[in-house]
Amino acid sequence: MRTQAPARPAGRLRKWWSGINWRTTAVAYLFMLPALVIIALFVFWPIIYGLPLAFTNYSVVGETRWVGLANFRRLMHDPYFWDALKNSVLYVAVVPVIQIGSIILAVLVNRPLKGVGIFRTAYYLPVVTSSIAAGIAWKWLYDYKGIINAPLLEWGIIDKPIYFLSDNRIALWAVMAMTAWKGFGYYMVIYLAGLQSIPKELEEAAQIDGAGRLGVLRHVTIPLLRPFALIATLMSVMGALRVMEEVLAMTGGGADTNVVALYSYQTAFQHFEFGYGAALGWVMALIIFAFSLVTFRLNKGGFKPE
Repeated sequence: MRTQAPARPAGRLRKWWSGINWRTTAVAYLFMLPALVIIALFVFWPIIYGLPLAFTNYSVVGETRWVGLANFRRLMHDPYFWDALKNSVLYVAVVPVIQIGSIILAVLVNRPLKGVGIFRTAYYLPVVTSSIAAGIAWKWLYDYKGIINAPLLEWGIIDKPIYFLSDNRIALWAVMAMTAWKGFGYYMVIYLAGLQSIPKELEEAAQIDGAGRLGVLRHVTIPLLRPFALIATLMSVMGALRVMEEVLAMTGGGADTNVVALYSYQTAFQHFEFGYGAALGWVMALIIFAFSLVTFRLNKGGFKPE
């Protein structure tokens, strides 16, 4: 009896090549073209251009010279950079808060309740709000006569206003609270998609076996959400490390809240030291890459079937 030999790689490649619907593929890429051009111009080109820039003393008005590793050596002895880096790393503490809050929200709005679409929309609204606009709104909340301080003073809970954005001890945490509020809706949508992809039969089988609502959540729902949790955690870690708009809008980097992304922006566009600003940006990019790698390694079980 003759057995059929497995297809050779070249044969598989020809089969894959001939199976492509070129008309459909071309139309798909045509629709993506505007987004690809924008991403190439405003994301990839600045990253590529910033690398050689980091080795120069580029100035808008002066002569540009190749300075080698001088910008990176300066960075190692720059106390403002180390303070900003400490705050950027500290900002990652907002990630577990966002993830846990988003999962709870997703579970709540996944229930077949009347008018649940209104709640989903309401929780998602902060995502489409500009970070600058949200930052200004939260500044009003945090004002010493704002709607947080006013009732606390009126009820005698505190005897003097809390200076949320000018007190070095709490300013960064106050900004992080706004980031958490803004991020809940975004990651809620990711987890909601994950919840709706879980087969109902699995949850029903667990209930038949005697599992309560919490048991189903713990042993069925959360394990099957792990791939979504990995993606959401990676995205929120990267977002926390490169945060800038919230800090710029609420404190401008004062009260010990400066972060590396904002410091890089200030160095390049306020002090016109583009070479040093590019070096700061590249070091931060490498740190984000390292954090992402660690997060991925720690969550590598996310794609393993239970």
